[in-house]
Amino acid sequence: MSGFRRGVRLGVDVGKARVGVARSDPDGLLATPVETVRREDRAIPRVIELSAEHSAVEILVGLPLSLRGEDTPSTTDAREFATALAAASAVPVRLVDERLSTVSAHAALRESGRSQRSSRSIVDQVAAVVLLQQALDVEKSTGRPPGTPVSQEPA
Repeated sequence: MSGFRRGVRLGVDVGKARVGVARSDPDGLLATPVETVRREDRAIPRVIELSAEHSAVEILVGLPLSLRGEDTPSTTDAREFATALAAASAVPVRLVDERLSTVSAHAALRESGRSQRSSRSIVDQVAAVVLLQQALDVEKSTGRPPGTPVSQEPA
């Protein structure tokens, strides 16, 4: 635990229609769902508002690489969202590998007895929880911040 930086983190799962947001406790023990934000002009300002409301020290944006670790159209979309978020936010933004977070979220919701249709509104939040929890666990086990920082300079 020596290398773990204290403070609340937000996890962000970027989708085409919705953005799932989760938060951690200051000790990084547990990630919990916060909100599903509609993917529109207000998405980035809303994520920034949530980061202020929760006094986040960092925002972790999921980077959906293919299983082979290659970029996909969703990867490009997530990078662009993270870059815009970093340019508008006073809080550092990092991209973290989230290859299986949405798959894991759907599986967890299925196991809890929810149908795909009834899960649609929360699956993004659950995916954000999964990616944030993975990132917290990586930092605790390695003592290094997860993922890669996104420049706060405008592109």
